[in-house]
Amino acid sequence: MRSIINYFFIIVFSFFSAQIYSQQTSVTVGADLVSRYIWRGLDVNEAPNLQPSITISAYGISAGFWGSYSLDNNTSSTYSQEIDTWLSYKYQFENGPSINAILTDYYYPSAGIKWTNFNNYDDTTGAGAHTLEAGLVLAGCEKFPLTVSAYMNVYNDAGNNVYFQLDYPVNVAETPLNFFIGAAAGSEENPAYYGTEKFNVVNLGVKASRSIKITEDYSLPVSVTFAINPRSEISYLVFGLTF
Repeated sequence: MRSIINYFFIIVFSFFSAQIYSQQTSVTVGADLVSRYIWRGLDVNEAPNLQPSITISAYGISAGFWGSYSLDNNTSSTYSQEIDTWLSYKYQFENGPSINAILTDYYYPSAGIKWTNFNNYDDTTGAGAHTLEAGLVLAGCEKFPLTVSAYMNVYNDAGNNVYFQLDYPVNVAETPLNFFIGAAAGSEENPAYYGTEKFNVVNLGVKASRSIKITEDYSLPVSVTFAINPRSEISYLVFGLTF
């Protein structure tokens, strides 16, 4: 499995290098600023976070890097810094629906484990720095824009934790709203990952998005997300800016 992770990074870097001069390539660079980092109903980091990203896409294949950095200098949490590397393939059907397979590597520099440590959770010298997750996303058509997604940890997680989510976007008074509900399958071996040993809804809420006109040529996207974790009985209200 360590070799598979190594090959994963080789493929990602090779894809980036190979597409530099391709006419079919698109590159997206951006960043979000959020009032706190909430992920799948979990309070990862309570401080404001800067979340930069870069994505390169061609022929239905995409690869990219996404990070999150706490703006609180006093934060010593394991999750105050995060770098994710991902590779995906999306197939678009003629009538609108799509299917997207994605592989994501989660790495936390602030955990104090070297990036080159690819140990599994049960290694005698200690767990490694990387958790590998496989995901599948099914998106509906314009008339029924329901998105169904499922994700499973396939490496460095004793419980192979699984997460499911449904998303449904609507427009109300010219404001895009995305309603979502997410659940974790639960794990007795590693219940701390999503905070549950058995199947539970852990993420429920709505995200509203708007663009604030700054100049004639530029509008600043903003968002507000209200989320509830029914399992922990905690709610969050998160403000975000996209640059």
